[in-house]
Amino acid sequence: MSLLSDLINLNLSDATEKIIAEYIWIGGSGMDLRSKARVCFITLPKLVTDPTKLPKWNYDGSSTDQAPGDDSEVILYPQAVFKDPFRRGNNILVMCDAYTPAGDPIPTNKRFNAAKIFSHPDVVAEEPWYGIEQEYTLLQKDVHWPVGWPIGGFPGPQGPYYCGVGADKSFGRDIVDSHYKACLYAGINISGINGEVMPGQWEFQVGPSVGISAGDQLWVARYILERITEIAGVVLSFDPKPIPGDWNGAGAHTNYSTKSMRNDGGIHVIKKAIEKLGLRHKGHIAAYGEGNERRLTGRHETADINTFSWGVANRGASIRVGRDTEKAGKGYFEDRRPASNMDPYVVTSMIAETTILWKP
Repeated sequence: MSLLSDLINLNLSDATEKIIAEYIWIGGSGMDLRSKARVCFITLPKLVTDPTKLPKWNYDGSSTDQAPGDDSEVILYPQAVFKDPFRRGNNILVMCDAYTPAGDPIPTNKRFNAAKIFSHPDVVAEEPWYGIEQEYTLLQKDVHWPVGWPIGGFPGPQGPYYCGVGADKSFGRDIVDSHYKACLYAGINISGINGEVMPGQWEFQVGPSVGISAGDQLWVARYILERITEIAGVVLSFDPKPIPGDWNGAGAHTNYSTKSMRNDGGIHVIKKAIEKLGLRHKGHIAAYGEGNERRLTGRHETADINTFSWGVANRGASIRVGRDTEKAGKGYFEDRRPASNMDPYVVTSMIAETTILWKP
């Protein structure tokens, strides 16, 4: 095992100019992350940061429910590059999206349409910022029950676990801290972590990120977390309501601002944007994650799924405006509706399209 550990941590930079690039993409369910590695020969600079310098690649789409068996080739286009916290050295993680051999985006490629929205001149001019609060639950591998919970039983009621400290309140912190540091190493703008209200549930925040990079960074942060839980022998769940009953669900609250909102008088722009979001509430809910109706019940810090509302410092509303934003007369707001299993490409671009481009 010692030799195996030595080989896993082998630094290739002293022996070869080749690097290992781990290509990452989203599978047919829209939530299953896939990846495979290839060797790339790199001339100076050795540390690749530009995805256009990397080759396209292909995979068997019939094995990911993204293509038929008689025409199974799907092409990966590199879109964003991050340092690899697992192999380290000059090795990289590459976030890709998927296309047919003819160059058309496959149906599950949600990044393509998001990139079109974020490249619109009106959106570019507004420099949309996002901060996404990704909640998730750690499950015991063999029983799919939250870590720290007695098998087949329940812990004490919610209350002491949110940001809690201690062996009877905090479960899985080693995984969470490992993920935090790995994301920082990778170059992801991860800005915080905390234990959540339900024991065994955690949150990390990514942002502020501009435009399409918010989706790229969140997907790679999810990938890194999947890899770490794989090593730890723990199952990662993004189910928006993993445990029925009097337990909090898991969301992906999306904080958002534009240049106009961040400037003096921006509170008026924020209110107009919230009004637009209310007019499109049903459309947004339909795109904000599967199973969200089990979470958005009007209880456990959520608004009812069928009713749009907003308020200052109100965590029971669809949209929350912070006290600091109200006081300053400018800033950002938080869309609390997205589920933990939402696609960040869909959610971030939809918010931008509704608040910037849509003219009701």
